[in-house]
Amino acid sequence: MPAMKRRQRPKASPHVPRPFRRNQAAVTDSSKFESLRDKRQQFLRKRGIYLLPNAFTTAALFCGFYAVVQAMNLRFEIAAIAIFVAMVLDGMDGRVARMTHTQSAFGEQFDSLSDMVSFGVAPSLVIYEWILRDLGRWGWLAAFVYCAGAALRLARFNANIGVVDKRFFQGLPSPASAALIAGFVWLASDNRVPVNLSWLPWIAFVLTIYAGVTMVSNAPFYSGKAFNVRHRVPFGVILLVVVAFVAVSSDPPIVLFGLFVLYGLSGYLYWGYQLLRGRPNPARTVTDR
Repeated sequence: MPAMKRRQRPKASPHVPRPFRRNQAAVTDSSKFESLRDKRQQFLRKRGIYLLPNAFTTAALFCGFYAVVQAMNLRFEIAAIAIFVAMVLDGMDGRVARMTHTQSAFGEQFDSLSDMVSFGVAPSLVIYEWILRDLGRWGWLAAFVYCAGAALRLARFNANIGVVDKRFFQGLPSPASAALIAGFVWLASDNRVPVNLSWLPWIAFVLTIYAGVTMVSNAPFYSGKAFNVRHRVPFGVILLVVVAFVAVSSDPPIVLFGLFVLYGLSGYLYWGYQLLRGRPNPARTVTDR
């Protein structure tokens, strides 16, 4: 009888120790931290607001409110200057938001409401308290036409974002309209308007109606958005900036009012030039063409 072979156990594979990952816990903690940070940023985008651009918008809103208060106190020159300061601050908040990548839907709505106060309500009340009050019913009607024009202008601007050519505004922008009113008040407060005083209320009436109607017109006004301050420019541009600063500082009321009168007429002149050449209005929306 053949001898029975002893059954052998299979050889166990040698135990290879798994390498110890010293940074495994740190990696897990880091991923959790990044996840919490992303959730926090998403929460802030939904619930929080950006401080820097909205601080400029709040300052512009304060200047508009301050202009109304000073007009009620019969300090019209200070009221006009406050509107110009609001215009400078309004031009900075959007650029600051774009440069710091802090644009938000809240900022857009807040900016529109601030513009309505600073460039719609404030100029109409300032010029009414200054001289349109002397015209009685015609005076407050002109002030309301301006105020309503500013509201319609801002509403149309918000509705046409991304539809019109960014190089041009459709209608006179509300800050430029406010500059027309404030510049005229500032100039006349210094007794620098060479007209008969009896004509002054009616000149203010015509200017107020013109500014209010032009805001809701289709005239194309150059926006300046195509100009990028971060790009290189010729040396002559720097000289023009220096000349502009010197001119404004030499006689602010005359220079500022004169510049905005030219800008307020430029849209109609360019529109007529485009019509003569048979070209479409660049400020019209795509659906209107």
